[in-house]
Amino acid sequence: MKSTGIFRRIDTLGRFVLPKELRKSLDINQNDYLQIFLEGDTIILKKSQLSCVLCGNTDDLVDYRDKKICRNCLNELSKL
Repeated sequence: MKSTGIFRRIDTLGRFVLPKELRKSLDINQNDYLQIFLEGDTIILKKSQLSCVLCGNTDDLVDYRDKKICRNCLNELSKL
């Protein structure tokens, strides 16, 4: 694992700021999602590509009960 040499303090709500340089180099933008993984005592953050929970499609997603579903699957479900 490569160290960046960057340290950030966690605030009282458990938040910290990813430096602008890291966000820019990893193409992380406002409202993007990050997945959080644990590997032993290591926390790994990974930019998440959101996809439909039913088919895996990444296009034309809508929020439905806190889940991402593509319009195709939503239309199929409405026919049931």
